Amino acid sequence: MPPSVKLVSIGTALPPYLIDQRDAALASHKAFSSRFGDFERLAKVFESSGISRRYGVRPIDWYLNTSGWPAKNTAFIEGASALFVDAATRALEVAQLAASDVDTVVTVSSTGIATPSLEARVFETMGFREDIERVPVFGLGCAGGVSGLSIASRLAASRPGSVVLLVAVETCTLAFRLDKLTKANIVATALFGDGAAACIVKAGEYGLAEIDMSGQHTWPDTLDIMGWSVDPEGLGVIFDRAIPPFAQGNLRPAIKTILSRSNLALHDIDRFACHPGGAKVIDALESALKLDRGTLDHERQVLREYGNMSSPTALFVLERVIAAGQPQRTLLTAMGPGFTLSCVSLKAMA
Repeated sequence: MPPSVKLVSIGTALPPYLIDQRDAALASHKAFSSRFGDFERLAKVFESSGISRRYGVRPIDWYLNTSGWPAKNTAFIEGASALFVDAATRALEVAQLAASDVDTVVTVSSTGIATPSLEARVFETMGFREDIERVPVFGLGCAGGVSGLSIASRLAASRPGSVVLLVAVETCTLAFRLDKLTKANIVATALFGDGAAACIVKAGEYGLAEIDMSGQHTWPDTLDIMGWSVDPEGLGVIFDRAIPPFAQGNLRPAIKTILSRSNLALHDIDRFACHPGGAKVIDALESALKLDRGTLDHERQVLREYGNMSSPTALFVLERVIAAGQPQRTLLTAMGPGFTLSCVSLKAMA
């Protein structure tokens, strides 16, 4: 039998600018309160979000004084490229590998446009081989890190012994919009942070965990739940339907269906590792999965320290779950635009 696919290492990275939640609230008050009559009521989300700080690719004043898609996308290319290098380098160092050892790179991002894509832009800085295979993935949003790990594991399985590098990198703060006087924009301003996570995946004998199953579930008629609008000012967040009640009502049966395809059931899962989209989302996940309140402790800690970074956030959680002593089977989950649930099962190494 061919060797099973292993998660060999995880590396995470943050941009240089700390955004304290209190400073973000003050900046938002300055930007919106005189123009948006409902701002004071909506601004309570800064306190209820479960976030104490986040990180951005630009200092906070930049967001208040910069407009237009070209400037924001330039910031994406610069910031995401730096985050890619930092996260990938850390994952390679932990795996005791060089960039020249990588056979395939999967790049996941949904917060800017780069053509050539990010892995090509950092090609020489990283030291990738000329024959490396590039797999850029766009549009998966918050589910991108989990889906990317699934893609990377299947690519590794198809070529035993090859080294697959996954990098999920997002600059969500660049979606801050001074011109959007909407509830969705205020919520995004209170939630989003920037960051990157990288994983080394390989079919072989050694690793942190065995990746033994993955799956997705897409609900019909749900395009309005989450996504981006695009106009000359840049990307604008779409939250047209509340995510927590949707998750509470629909997550459990979808996970059961995904698990059943691999002859697994909910009772086979020792630890759920979930994308922490927000404090209310975490509460809804615990309710849907019938977990005691507070069970998703790493999720709350990651949200508190980094905010919602979209695709890499679930991998930040997974890193902490493994560091704390990985249970026998962990199910990594995230929901994103589509509206889609993505799952990856990881078994602890004996």
